[in-house]
Amino acid sequence: MTKLMSYLAVPAIALSVAYPSVAAAPQFQTVAPVAFMKDLSSGAVLFAKDADRRMPPASMAKMMTAYVIFDMIKRGDLKLDQEFEVRPETWRKWHGPSAGSTMFLSPGEKVSVENLLYGVVVLSGNDACVVLAEGVSGTEEAFVQRMNEAAQKLGLSNSHFGNSNGWPDNGVTYVTARDLAKLAGATIEEHPKLYKQFYSRREFTWGKTLGSGNAITQANRDPLLGRVAGADGLKTGHTEEAGYGFTGSAEQNGRRLVMVLAGLNTFNQRASESVRFMDWGFRAWQAKPVVKQGRKVADAAVQLGDSSTVGLVAPRDLKVALPAGAVPAMNAKVVYQGPIKAPIKAGTHVADLVVTSPGLPEQVLPLVAETDVEEAGFFGRAWAGLTGLFS
Repeated sequence: MTKLMSYLAVPAIALSVAYPSVAAAPQFQTVAPVAFMKDLSSGAVLFAKDADRRMPPASMAKMMTAYVIFDMIKRGDLKLDQEFEVRPETWRKWHGPSAGSTMFLSPGEKVSVENLLYGVVVLSGNDACVVLAEGVSGTEEAFVQRMNEAAQKLGLSNSHFGNSNGWPDNGVTYVTARDLAKLAGATIEEHPKLYKQFYSRREFTWGKTLGSGNAITQANRDPLLGRVAGADGLKTGHTEEAGYGFTGSAEQNGRRLVMVLAGLNTFNQRASESVRFMDWGFRAWQAKPVVKQGRKVADAAVQLGDSSTVGLVAPRDLKVALPAGAVPAMNAKVVYQGPIKAPIKAGTHVADLVVTSPGLPEQVLPLVAETDVEEAGFFGRAWAGLTGLFS
């Protein structure tokens, strides 16, 4: 049976409130050549400026290195206390003023995955990225293949990685702001504990100064930490080619935003624009509840199951992003690839509630299966096959 995109109209009562008016999206002006903001809680794109332009990510590429390592830890393929040795060749390549940001590793020392991750995320260490890549995959090139496989899995259709740390490579490595935001969202949603542990760290100490031997403490370069309430990540980047960029996130009152700025001219400009952009996202937009957690929105058709339908419920309190103070007219429909093939586990994301309103971005909210649906028995499958012949 061919799967088709199915649509179910949702009455206004399912959205909790019927909205009477039309609203316009709030405006924002930025000097950044590239800018993007998404409300992860509602799926709404709040702002986009040249968001699909291919560009060098600089150190924002390290987000993909961290994501791959987080994924391996989650699967049990890697442990935080596992240690990798710093190869002298790697140290020589990524040591000195021409090697960019560094964790100040020493040749021959053994460093845990946990400390290397702090080196990558907090210190933006180019050396830490390569030591991790070589430790995990044998060579940096083999690790980069993992990065590109992960990018493909995440649907980063306009991104490609040529190294583990974002070092300029004549255009082999490129990303878009939209893809960076998608990568950030996946990191936050799929690896919440590791995200909190590493990305919100304010500073990290590693290595010693020459001569005096004093410990070296470096601050996290995230311009939102300590300046925007709820800020907890992600990654800055800077090269002469890329300019100053930043992918950031913050959560306030259960509402999480992800933002990307790129191509700025100075360190201070990146800091001020990042704070201003995130503040705008929280002030100019508000969250409006539409469906309570656990509430059934609709039924979806099931293929070859012991039930012909499955209820679609909200996995959490679902909210949409609206301009502050606005009460626009809104419509909703349930969208899924159907019929949904059994077996289905309760709580599995099987459909979306798509909310639209004139002048505002489309918002896509997840719906999950209300109950388990097992596969039909022999006679049920035979009957479905027979009826399929005549449908």
